[in-house]
Order: sequence, then structure tokens, then C-alpha cells
Amino acid sequence: MKDKILIHCCCAPCASYPLQKLQQDGFEPIIYFYNPNIYPVEEYNIRKNELKNYAGELGIVFIDEDYENEIFSQNIKGYENEPEKGARCSICFYLRLDKTAKKALELNIKYFTTTLSVSPHKNSAQIFEQGRKVQQKMAEKLYDVEFLEYNFKKQDGFKISRQIANQNNMYAQKYCGCKYSMR
Repeated sequence: MKDKILIHCCCAPCASYPLQKLQQDGFEPIIYFYNPNIYPVEEYNIRKNELKNYAGELGIVFIDEDYENEIFSQNIKGYENEPEKGARCSICFYLRLDKTAKKALELNIKYFTTTLSVSPHKNSAQIFEQGRKVQQKMAEKLYDVEFLEYNFKKQDGFKISRQIANQNNMYAQKYCGCKYSMR
């Protein structure tokens, strides 16, 4: 029996290679779509539906959370002018990984990770730091969930994810997601 892993996913193109990699590593991935940062809601829905359709094609469970852009806005207040890869991004990563860990706990899934590290526009060390903070917070409450640090960029992960996206005619966004990354 394979271990389940809850994988936070931001979009179908970024999920494509990581899902393959997790399956190759013996996991049963379960997709978790929680992205309160994505703006506007129309963009959010396009990404969500593209990922949901892809999950259906692969026979992978897809879990969708509510769109909570106001929560993102509240959490990053004062950091709106931060550059990409700055403090605003750390807060955003923490927010999404914290919710992912809580969902993993709720579903009795020991492991969680994220597709965010597949992007060359993201700093994997910054993502992993936030994942470790979430795991530490959960451990302090005696919750047994473990963040797995997958650097999906390695071994041409981004290139492979783009090839899969192109082969499947996936919608590819032009910015990370939040309105501040649209610049």
C-alpha cells in the first residue's frame, strides 16, 4: 500500500511533473488546491478548472478549497511593494502550506508537499523554510505531519512540466498569481 501525500498545487502545468515524480517515488498523490493569492477570481477559476480536469484524466483525487483572496490580502498587508521572492512571497508560501498541513492532518495523511518548487521563478530554499516552519508548528501541537522537501526543478523538472503542459494543451498563466506579480 502506497503512502498518501497531500500535494499543494497552484496550477496544472506546475503539477504535471511533480505528480509523476511522486508516483515514481511510491506515493499516492492527492491534489490540494488552496491558492488565496490568485487574482482575479477569473484567473483563479481558470487555473482551478484546468487542474481539476487534469486530475480527472489521471484519476487523482482533487480537493478544492474556497477562494479566500481577502485572507491573502490581510496576511500580506504592508508587504504589497516587496519584490518577487521577498517577504510577501514567504508569507504567501506559509499561508498555503499551513492550510495544506491542516488538511493533511484532517485527512489523516502524514506527508505534504507543494508544486511551487518546480518554477524557476521561485526560490526553493524559501519555500522549504516555510514548509519547515509549518511542520515545526504542527509538531509543537503534537500533530504528526511531515513536510517533504521536493525540489521539483531538479532533473529538468520544469522543462518536463512544460512539455507535458504543451502536449496536453494546458492553460499556461503569464504571472505567479497575485496581483503584485502581474507587474
